[in-house]
Amino acid sequence: MERVGGSGDLGADVIGYLPDGRKIVVQCKRFAKHRSVGSRDIQTFNGTARAEHGADVPVFVASCVFTHPARDFAARHGLCPIDVDLLGFWNSGTTLSSLAELDIGRSGRNRKLSPDHD
Repeated sequence: MERVGGSGDLGADVIGYLPDGRKIVVQCKRFAKHRSVGSRDIQTFNGTARAEHGADVPVFVASCVFTHPARDFAARHGLCPIDVDLLGFWNSGTTLSSLAELDIGRSGRNRKLSPDHD
């Protein structure tokens, strides 16, 4: 894996290869937990991950939730959205392949979380 994120990264924060040889491209977004990732963000990532980076497995990681239209688009186009809930599982050792096999068009929630208050 190689970290490539930053200005002009064309939607790729990490690029690497899975054990089976498929190319993985990861886009990470750190949004406030009360925000959500919409369909437009997923559509943009789909275009750059595949066309610019040649991704076999495009993964969009967010610190919030995905809207229902965003999850639907991801499911139709073979993207793997990892939201704030799934990120905890991935961080605890659940394999990416297990997360990618979820029926993301039907899973998760698209309800925004309340912001933290100090």
